[in-house]
Amino acid sequence: MTGNIRIALAQINPTVGDFKGNISMIAKAAADARKMGADIAIFPELAVTGYPPEDLLLRPAFIRRCSDAVAQLAKTTDGIVVVAGAPVKENQIYNAAVILAGGKVAGVIMKSE
Repeated sequence: MTGNIRIALAQINPTVGDFKGNISMIAKAAADARKMGADIAIFPELAVTGYPPEDLLLRPAFIRRCSDAVAQLAKTTDGIVVVAGAPVKENQIYNAAVILAGGKVAGVIMKSE
């Protein structure tokens, strides 16, 4: 890859548990960033769930809904890479950054202390 990479930082105000509203907000901000020439749009910690989800993270249905929301959001990533915060379950629940590109989840980075 040659040239510059343009990064947009998106400060949004997601609502705890409003997956539909939160991913809509993320998708719109990412589309706006793409129109302004950004290659990557970065969103806050736990942007998909809203912050802080607290004990909702202990509910398996909440984690499943979050995973479904991430998959749905990934489908909107035509022409831009989106990095957004979401809880991810792999043996335990992690606070993670999901990397969405080309209509799919391209990567997951777990938060470390």
